[in-house]
Amino acid sequence: MGTSPAFAQASGLTRTMVGKADVSVPGREAVVARVEVAAGAKAGRHTHPGDEISYVMDGEVTLLVDGQAPRILKAGESFVVPAGVVHDAHNDSAAPVKLLGVYVVEKGKPLASPAP
Repeated sequence: MGTSPAFAQASGLTRTMVGKADVSVPGREAVVARVEVAAGAKAGRHTHPGDEISYVMDGEVTLLVDGQAPRILKAGESFVVPAGVVHDAHNDSAAPVKLLGVYVVEKGKPLASPAP
């Protein structure tokens, strides 16, 4: 399959695409990525042009979604962030957090965009 492109969003966040395919919704595609938030790092406030469905594989992360109370998620837990909703993830631990993210997004748009 060759090398997978890595998408760095902030200095502490890396997304490595592991798969991409069309879905049954016209104009959308599913992107599957390994996501890592470095120890002590923040993902940075951002949005996606579609829904994010993520599973915490290793570690613990604080998920901050605009309009919701912060949530601490541990390995084995999952979360969904709707399209266009501003969110952030903080890793306050001394070890990286590893997630598997599935994004059902509009084709041709950046996977993530910074938000104020």
